[in-house]
Amino acid sequence: MKRLLILLTALLTAVGVFAQSRIEEGTVESRILGASKEYRVYLPDGYDANPDQFYPVLYLLHGAGGTCDSWAKGYNMRTITDWRISSGFCLPMIIIMPDASGTAPNHRGERMGYYNYEDWRYEDFFFQEFIPEVEKRYRIYGDRDHRAIAGLSMGGDGTIFYAMQRPDLFSSACPLSARVEGVPARFTRDKTMQPFLRLMAKNDMVKDLREASPEKQKEIASVRWYIDVGDDDYLFDGNAHLYLLMRKLQFPDANFRVREGTHHQVYWRTALPEVLTFVSIGFSGN
Repeated sequence: MKRLLILLTALLTAVGVFAQSRIEEGTVESRILGASKEYRVYLPDGYDANPDQFYPVLYLLHGAGGTCDSWAKGYNMRTITDWRISSGFCLPMIIIMPDASGTAPNHRGERMGYYNYEDWRYEDFFFQEFIPEVEKRYRIYGDRDHRAIAGLSMGGDGTIFYAMQRPDLFSSACPLSARVEGVPARFTRDKTMQPFLRLMAKNDMVKDLREASPEKQKEIASVRWYIDVGDDDYLFDGNAHLYLLMRKLQFPDANFRVREGTHHQVYWRTALPEVLTFVSIGFSGN
């Protein structure tokens, strides 16, 4: 893992010198939330050169304690994406990074996460306001075949939840180190996590998939799945259980990757290159 990270850093430094991609800041005013929500967007090299060109889109979700800046500032998202595009390992795409941070100083606490709270309907905001608004602002194809979702940890949880709730919207889903089932014991010690944990306990992805109707299971199976988790990750079991159930249900394109690593930003940086390739194959295959 260490050697891979050193090589990756060297490649990214070289690519970053020449790439003309950029990260922009944006805000969506939400009637549903009664508040504004920030986001960040990655626009690939050449975006301004051809105003007639449209792009596929990847929604990239951050984890607990993170913000819409996390992928760009903590995980080298821009330079990794520049490298994969310039090397021909993924298609030029737009990447939208929404914000699902909480109100506490550590970005946790109230209103954290991708679920609907009683007084903070983030899921409704995401589907009814956020996706339509950002896909109107940027030159995004705006159809299922050219839309994918991915995320780490809490964002992996959100990735699975959203792709299972609305499989009609996403061609690919790539949860990384996701919380899939149950409430990990280490979470319960963090008082700022309690509001989120109450919602988490109600959303067991394995149970939900197992108990879904055959018609709903078929819809979820139409998504291309890429489940990635470290061999020493404390969330390993839930990811394995979800994949095994997908195999039992004969999902045609369910993929499970176990690599050396734990629940850490180094792991997510090295996961992103393959995610970009995986969603690109989905885009180009439609």
